[in-house]
This record gives sequence, C-alpha cells and structure tokens, in this order.
Amino acid sequence: MTTKRCFPPVVDAHTRVLVLGSLPGEVSLAQAQYYAHKQNRFWHLMGDVLDVDLVSLPYESRLSTLLEHRVGLWDVVAEARRDGSLDSSIRDHQGNDLPGLIATLPQLRAIAFNGGTAAKIGEKALAGQGDRHAILRLPSSSPAYTLAYAEKLVKWQAVREWVG
Repeated sequence: MTTKRCFPPVVDAHTRVLVLGSLPGEVSLAQAQYYAHKQNRFWHLMGDVLDVDLVSLPYESRLSTLLEHRVGLWDVVAEARRDGSLDSSIRDHQGNDLPGLIATLPQLRAIAFNGGTAAKIGEKALAGQGDRHAILRLPSSSPAYTLAYAEKLVKWQAVREWVG
C-alpha cells in the first residue's frame, strides 16, 4: 500500500460551509485537483446547489466560485495508506486538524461531510467541539456510492440553507 496525502484546505475568512471529503482518489491525486474523477458528481452537485455551472469552468475558477459562494473544501484524512481510491481501503490514517482549521473560520455555520467515511472520521475528530455548527451528513459524490444523482441532489440541497 502506498501513502496518500490530502490537499491544502480551500477556505477564506468568509467561509460559511466547509465540505469535508475523506481523502482524494487516484485521479484527483494525479491531477492535483479536488474531485477530478469525471464520474465523481461533486462539481455537478455543488453547481446545482449554488445554481452555477461549475463543471465547464477551469479548476481554479471552480475553487474561486466556491469561495465566492462561501463554501470551503478539505478532507478529514491528512494521510493514509491506501491502494486505489476506495474509502474502505484507507489504512493507518492520520486525521487533519479540523478543530484548528475551524478556529480560523469566524463565519463558519455548517460542516458538510461528503460521504459516510468522512462523517465517521470527522465527527470523531470534532468530538467535544460543542454544537456551534450544523452538521450535514451528505451522500458521497463518488461513483462508488450508487445512489441516483437526483436522490443525492435532494440531500445536498441542504447546503443551500447555510451559504446565504
């Protein structure tokens, strides 16, 4: 198994919603981009939630558009051993300093976990942080999670309440 590392957080002082994934997959790591796999529905979901076309934008514009809408990105896992891209293959993970990042985000209102693994690891990392933020447990945008897009979007629409 090879060691994989996450990307730096994409946040600013205006971030109201922090979307936390687990750990970038192989395609994302190879391209050094969050959610780079063409079948991952993250950019489609966020575009529909924010009512903007994120999919057709260059990567850097996608990130800046998220920030303009007060949405940040990061992962709960800083590094782990994993072959392939499946969350179920994550071994010996070291978590990111979620409380440390959150302390730097004065306008943060909600933390959205992209998938069950992110929620499980992230909620443990945030234990004892009190109820200062809404917690959104969203279905994974990964193609490995086979829930229909329309059903995922219904759940992801909860993000919209917190970005305004």
